[in-house]
Amino acid sequence: MKLMVIGGGGREHAIIKKLKENPEVTEIYALPGNGGIAADATCVNIGAKDIEGAVAFAKENAIDFAVVAPDDPLVLGMTDALMEIGIPVFGPQKNAAIIEGSKVFSKNLMKKYGIPTAAYEVFEDAAAALEYVGSCPIPTVIKADGLALGKGVIIATTRKEAEDAIRSIMEDKVFGASGSRIVIEEFLTGPEVSVLSFTDGKTVIPMISSMDHKRAHDGDEGPNTGGMGTIAPNPYYTDELAKVCMDTIFRPTVDAMNAEGRTFRGCLYFGLMLTPNGPKVIEYNCRFGDPETQVVLPLLKTDLLTVMMATASGTLDQIHVEFSDESACCVIVASKGYPVSYQSGFPMELPPDRADAFTYVAGAKRDENGTLLSAGGRVLGVTAVAPTLREAIDKAYAHTAQVKFENGYHRSDIGQRALKA
Repeated sequence: MKLMVIGGGGREHAIIKKLKENPEVTEIYALPGNGGIAADATCVNIGAKDIEGAVAFAKENAIDFAVVAPDDPLVLGMTDALMEIGIPVFGPQKNAAIIEGSKVFSKNLMKKYGIPTAAYEVFEDAAAALEYVGSCPIPTVIKADGLALGKGVIIATTRKEAEDAIRSIMEDKVFGASGSRIVIEEFLTGPEVSVLSFTDGKTVIPMISSMDHKRAHDGDEGPNTGGMGTIAPNPYYTDELAKVCMDTIFRPTVDAMNAEGRTFRGCLYFGLMLTPNGPKVIEYNCRFGDPETQVVLPLLKTDLLTVMMATASGTLDQIHVEFSDESACCVIVASKGYPVSYQSGFPMELPPDRADAFTYVAGAKRDENGTLLSAGGRVLGVTAVAPTLREAIDKAYAHTAQVKFENGYHRSDIGQRALKA
């Protein structure tokens, strides 16, 4: 089988490594991939948002199955375009990807169908939004409506921060057109949990829960990033809570999308807050999370391609999906200064992969001599699997210590919050 994976980050590297385990896979093409992914797939210089280019490539190379991994191409309709030429695809169609593509859509969906989430207001006018934050409870959460590379959410702890956030999103357009509308919502408290799920629009199979670490520095300090590390499973997410979430959030969301004529097939990501009043949805993603994928997929025992094909064909109820009862930890190695300003192009040496510790490459390129160079903010995801969380954390940091990368930095406390739990 010839596969095509759209995207070029650590998440895509994790997906490709897992897909390679299927003996029927003869070729995997990554569009565009990166210098590290090139060790596991054939990288093709076609951008993740180049729908026309991807369709032409799929036709020319007789692709049997495609995986569209990032949010942008899903929201733009990459799945629809590939399906139109007869290629089965893992990833929702455009009308379902809106669940991530528009915060306003997803909040209104939850309100309409009684899915628990934070109270909120929607604004299209900066003056009205500024007037509202003059008297609303503080802290408050301000979100750009559209996609913003995972950075479109600002937690304002003072009224001035709230006002500054509104001005930067709506007037200065720091997130472009994504900030033409904003959601201002109630600030929730409690442990955060990420739950990725496979769904074909009928069956919902949650994956192992995980805990992301969004802040740039130790102790959850510094600016928000795309994620500085993850652990799985999340100790706050008990079997009892999993049942509550299935009954009040997961199943109702899939049913709501069907009722709206927007059947969701692919990976539906639930970002949850375990509040004193029960689990509530903070956000939906229409795809695998990054870096959650880097700890969830290593724990998947069932063949990933089999699950993805069943998801695409609507036969997920015929598959038994099994996960390991071990734990996993991923430490992100980023370029110094990320997410604000940083330099790239530094040579890197990576330790050899082992069965229980390995490196996913998120941002790298190769020079004319084949040397791997850093390229981007988040550069590597070093993941380890072990029988206990403490062992997985220790092993991930021991493997990280073997990475040679002059401009690299990483948090030293990934998983510590989970250990305390």
